[in-house]
Amino acid sequence: MSTTPEAVAALPVTERPKLLEASRVTKRFGGLVAVNDVSFAVPQRSIVSIIGPNGAGKTTFFNMLTGLYTPSTGRVSFDGKETTQSRPDQITALGMARTFQNIRLFGTMSALENVLVGQHARMKSGIGGSIFRTPRTRKEEQLVREKGREMLSFVGIRGRFDDLAINLSYGDQRRVEIARALASDPKLLLLDEPTAGMNPQESENLTTFMRKLRDELNLAILLIEHDMKVVMGVSEYVTVLDHGEKIAEGDPVSVRNNPRVVEAYLGKQGLEEAGG
Repeated sequence: MSTTPEAVAALPVTERPKLLEASRVTKRFGGLVAVNDVSFAVPQRSIVSIIGPNGAGKTTFFNMLTGLYTPSTGRVSFDGKETTQSRPDQITALGMARTFQNIRLFGTMSALENVLVGQHARMKSGIGGSIFRTPRTRKEEQLVREKGREMLSFVGIRGRFDDLAINLSYGDQRRVEIARALASDPKLLLLDEPTAGMNPQESENLTTFMRKLRDELNLAILLIEHDMKVVMGVSEYVTVLDHGEKIAEGDPVSVRNNPRVVEAYLGKQGLEEAGG
């Protein structure tokens, strides 16, 4: 079977090779079980979403995938390598990048400087080169700055490379954060509530942009999102968590119509009032 991006994209999402896999992952904090026995996969060149009500365990699950938390039990692998015990920097070097629910830019640094931070995992120059300003180091820094400008232009931040991050609009700050993640050359991009705080037009623009990322950069995207219009509009596959457990998964239409999913969002009383 051909593994070119075009061939992979032509396959149904459930038949594409797996890029990320989590097997029976659990996370305990003392007596609290935040995520319980969840198995999950992200196929290559796909856009998949994790949804669920507040407190469902979505961000905790993200944090285990990216190495911020170590699973209490279970196994995580990325691109064929086990990453269950790996540090965040090791996982980033393998090709996984993320954004956060609350924007984490350096406000008093420029948009370009923020993106340069994201390229650290790919830079070869060491401390000595930085101190003595060797030709190799200067050349690498030039290339890094060129790539930073390229990433900012790609996400739609043109002509504002030197603007302080704190002076950018909320939507543009989100784009800079995505550019910083893209600067690490990821194979998988994890977006945690990317449309939080955006107006409807900004959310719609970001939905279109996520498809562009997948199609033009051959990325897989894993999305946590509360805006169901965004989820249903962009996702090829959806997994639903509630109280740390997986209660449903499948294509967006089947998940949206799943009674357990409706109940998780509306509650039993709301479900009855809605005719469920």
